[in-house]
Amino acid sequence: MSLAVVHSRAQVGVDAPAVTVEAHLANGLPSLALVGLPETAVKESKDRVRSAILNSAFEFPPRRITLNLAPADLPKDGGRFDLAIALGILAASGQIPAKALENIECLGELALSGEIRSVRGVLPAALAARTSGRTLVVPSANAEEASLASGLNVIAAEHLLQLAAHFNGLAVIAPYQSKGLLHHVQPYPDLSEVQGQLAAKRALLVAAAGSHNLLFSGPPGTGKTLLASRLPGLLPPLGEQEALEVAAIHSVASHTPLTAWPQRPFRTPHHSASGPALVGGGSRPQPGEITLAHHGVLFLDELPEFDRKVLEVLREPLESGHIVIARARDKVRFPARFQLVAAMNPCPCGFLGDPSGRCRCSSEQIQRYRAKLSGPLLDRIDLHVTVARETTTLHVPQSTGSDTATSAAHVANARQRQMQRQGCANAFLDLAGLRQHCPLQADDQRWLENACERLALSLRAAHRVLKVARTLADLECAAEISRQHLAEAMQYRGHAQS
Repeated sequence: MSLAVVHSRAQVGVDAPAVTVEAHLANGLPSLALVGLPETAVKESKDRVRSAILNSAFEFPPRRITLNLAPADLPKDGGRFDLAIALGILAASGQIPAKALENIECLGELALSGEIRSVRGVLPAALAARTSGRTLVVPSANAEEASLASGLNVIAAEHLLQLAAHFNGLAVIAPYQSKGLLHHVQPYPDLSEVQGQLAAKRALLVAAAGSHNLLFSGPPGTGKTLLASRLPGLLPPLGEQEALEVAAIHSVASHTPLTAWPQRPFRTPHHSASGPALVGGGSRPQPGEITLAHHGVLFLDELPEFDRKVLEVLREPLESGHIVIARARDKVRFPARFQLVAAMNPCPCGFLGDPSGRCRCSSEQIQRYRAKLSGPLLDRIDLHVTVARETTTLHVPQSTGSDTATSAAHVANARQRQMQRQGCANAFLDLAGLRQHCPLQADDQRWLENACERLALSLRAAHRVLKVARTLADLECAAEISRQHLAEAMQYRGHAQS
């Protein structure tokens, strides 16, 4: 047969659109033409595939070979199509049966020796292949990752010759069985290790219970970073679908196979990070920190030290839960449902309000420092907490308050109430959800409206106060929001005005 068709998958963002590799052999001068909008790395596949076929003891057909990667309007890059191209040439030249390739999809880069090397983005391709009902052929190094797509038949191979023997029926490769190598969760640091800071710990508990954004402000060395690092341990475990989404993102972004799954991400970009590093970008768009923090925590330490333009790009993802990166050729949509936790000093020197009285910053310096954070960005942060300096104690007792396990149990109970009531965390309630699930008594509503007027809060900020109050009620297993809940929620907003 002089025509063979092999199925594969491209990578566009965190999606894996289908690609059909067509190999046609015709009479004429020996040549190899590759069409279908291939990038440079795909064009280089011709030389890799030729050497891999010859070094695997197969004949490279001395004919006019045309390879088409369809659809033609979909950009293709990387070496992920090497294996499909090689199998297509072998099938078109009759060295393996073309019928054996009808119900498979394959991914893999070929070494010159014929060895099959790992590629990025295998998990999104595996999830898409599961939908199509085909068997997925992957490099052995990617087999465990592909097996995360439960119900998918996976064939893992290390060499082109091994795979050809399988299709010729000489040495059948058994479907890959997961060894559970990726199901390893790193332990989180314990909340009890943070000395004192009961008010900040309370805010951390509220943030975890309702998935609220949180800003710590205080002098250096007061435990802001320590507190933020304890948040992932308070959050409920990832659901199966959430875990797959997180793993798929890291499969696309990482140059190495996945090593741990499932675990909530905790991303801590440096304050010198650029806009593309934070939200994603590049000529071939790659996920940024906000996408890598999907279903996890994005911690921005020294918040005012970030470039203001970089911080402003967070505004839309904080509301929508995704980011769209537009380029001349196409648009790529990345998920970005993260929980923002930030930390900052109250002034340039960091000691404003400290009992030591060391602050020598002028009012103009303080105002200029705080002006780096725009009102719309601060509006999207639900909890503003001042972290004051505690008495220095070198010999800290073993237990200094609630531990992570106890606090996580309270969070899990509050989250369960939210999921049963509305199907999402309180922070993600829309306007209709607020009206339905956050009703107030008439006098409480008037009290909230007057408080918002006194603090000059926007309507968005008022809605976020109501969401925090709903979370406080859930932590107390209360069916209705009380004046006490509103007062505490408003207290977290009051710090933003100071």
